[in-house]
Amino acid sequence: MSYNVKNYNSQCGDKTFIGGEITILSSGKLKIENGATVEGLQTEVYTLPPAGEAIGGIKQIPSQADSSATTISALKTDFNALLAKLREAGIMAVEVAE
Repeated sequence: MSYNVKNYNSQCGDKTFIGGEITILSSGKLKIENGATVEGLQTEVYTLPPAGEAIGGIKQIPSQADSSATTISALKTDFNALLAKLREAGIMAVEVAE
């Protein structure tokens, strides 16, 4: 009887081969010691696209100025402007009118 496995160690144990998936539970961690090397990762700097274009599948919304409201009514207006931008960008669902 023989078995095929996706994850295994080499005979001398100095390499581990992963053909499956690694899942790190919320109580666990992945630790890479100082001086260790990691190969095959993207190392170039990512430049954000202009406002309004998708970022990794998420659309960036136009800038919202910091609120300088001095009344609750003015703060409500500023907050609603932010909510409108989130809805327009598709980040937040549009409310159904009651």
